[in-house]
Amino acid sequence: MAVKYKIYQSKRNDRFKGRWYARAVHEGTVTTDDLADIMQDNCTVKRSDILAVISELVEVMRTQLQNSMRVKLDRFGTFKLGISTTSAEKAKDFTPGANIKGIHVLFQPELKIDAKGNRIQSFIYGAKVQEALPYDIEKEPETEENV
Repeated sequence: MAVKYKIYQSKRNDRFKGRWYARAVHEGTVTTDDLADIMQDNCTVKRSDILAVISELVEVMRTQLQNSMRVKLDRFGTFKLGISTTSAEKAKDFTPGANIKGIHVLFQPELKIDAKGNRIQSFIYGAKVQEALPYDIEKEPETEENV
């Protein structure tokens, strides 16, 4: 189990043009139904019950978020709503219709503290990376000079 990546060369017109970076590769999408099937195999709860709970969770979270509440799912993370705005010269000139441009969801994954005191997001704790192969980048063979 590893997070796969491919390397790419920056084409941006800045001082990093031509530099090489890694980009995560996603090999597919796992749906709610897929998760329910996996979860059913891992515990005593039936797939239909899992789907019902997830469906209700989404509805309750929507209601709570729209009531200006944060929603914390233990061992998962915290959700809250944020707003995008433009400025007004004076406080009296600020109006929601003119200055609030949109609402968006913010998510903060739960953090773990490792043995060294570093904060690590729970979802990436213990993650490994592995180059996704094959793809069309020619790399120099590793030698002592270029390692």
